[in-house]
Amino acid sequence: MTKTRVLIVDDSAVVRSVINEMLSADADIEVVGEAVDPYDARDKIKQLRPDVLTLDVEMPKMDGITFLRNLMKLNPMPVVMLSTLTQEGADVTLQALELGAVDFIGKPVATSLDSHLENFQTDLINKVKAAAGASQKLRFRRSRPEPAERVAAPALVSRDRAREQQRVIAIGSSTGGTEALRDLLNKLPTNMPPIVIAQHIPASFSERFANRLNTVCDLTVKEAKDGDVLETGHVYIAPGSQHLMVKKHGLKMVCRLEDSDPVNRHKPSVEVLFNSLLDMQAPHVTALMLTGMGEDGAMAMKRLADAGAHTIAQDEASSLVWGMPGAAVKYGAAREVVALPKIAGRLMQHLNR
Repeated sequence: MTKTRVLIVDDSAVVRSVINEMLSADADIEVVGEAVDPYDARDKIKQLRPDVLTLDVEMPKMDGITFLRNLMKLNPMPVVMLSTLTQEGADVTLQALELGAVDFIGKPVATSLDSHLENFQTDLINKVKAAAGASQKLRFRRSRPEPAERVAAPALVSRDRAREQQRVIAIGSSTGGTEALRDLLNKLPTNMPPIVIAQHIPASFSERFANRLNTVCDLTVKEAKDGDVLETGHVYIAPGSQHLMVKKHGLKMVCRLEDSDPVNRHKPSVEVLFNSLLDMQAPHVTALMLTGMGEDGAMAMKRLADAGAHTIAQDEASSLVWGMPGAAVKYGAAREVVALPKIAGRLMQHLNR
C-alpha cells in the first residue's frame, strides 16, 4: 500500500517536531519534509511532491491564508490547517475552509494532558488520511457568486399551515460540511420548515460559523440556544460544546441543549440530534446526511427511516469525505442518495408533494 506523503509547514521547530513524531507513528504515513515558512514550502512542494500539507495559519513572511489562496489557484492539493481554537482563529480557519482547505485541527496547548495529546494524535492521523483520500474532490470546491448576484430561491408551496408548523429538517455533517452546508442553504427559500444542524465544530467556531452562513443565505441562521422555539425560515446550528436536541413543547418544537459526554467521540453529535426526532411524527421529519468522516448519526438515521421519515444522503462523488453519508447508505438509512448540487431541488420536491 502506498503511504500518504506529508509536508509539515510551521514556523515553530517544536510544533514541527511534535507533528512529525505523531504522524510518523502511523505505518501508512510518511513525513517527507518540513518547511519553516510559505516560501520554503513552495520550493519543497515542487521538490517532494507531497500528497497532503499540514499548514499553520500564522507564519512569518506570508500568512497561511495568503499562501493557501495562492496554492489553490496554482496547485490545488489537500491541506489540513493547524488552528488556534479561539474566536480570532475561528474566522481565519473558516476562511481557509472557504478557500479550499479540506479540514482543520486545533493546536494542542503546552498544558495538554497525555490523554488529550493521544486524542489529538488520533484526530490528526485520521484527518490527514481523509484529506489524502479527498484529493480528487477538490474540483467541487468551486468559486461561488457573491450574495448580491444570487437569484432568490422559489418559495415552498404551502398547502396546510398546521402541518407546515410541525415539519422539521435535520442535517448532520462533519469534514467538508461547512462548505456543503453553505452550498445547500443558499439555494433554499425563506419559507422552509425549521432546519436544525449538528456540524462537528469546536465551541469557539459555531457562533462565527452561523453568522457567516447568515450573511450568504435568505434563511435566518443562528447558533441554537436552549429553549429556542423552532420557526419557519430559521436554521439552528448546534453549539460546538453541546448536544442539540429537538423536543415538543405543546404544539411547538424547541431546541434543547445538553452538556453531556461526547457520543461517537463528538459533541455535538448527529446521533443525539437524530435520535431526538424519533418523538416527532415521522412523516413530518426529513433527515439529511452530508459529507463527513466516521459514522456518527448513521444508525439514528436508520431508525428515523424505519419509522417513516424521509432521509437523504449526499452521494460519494460530491462528498469531500464519504464516511457519514456512506455509512447511512451501508446501513440502509438513506431513501435517496443525491449529489450535493441537486439536494436542494430534491428536498423541495419532497416537501412540495
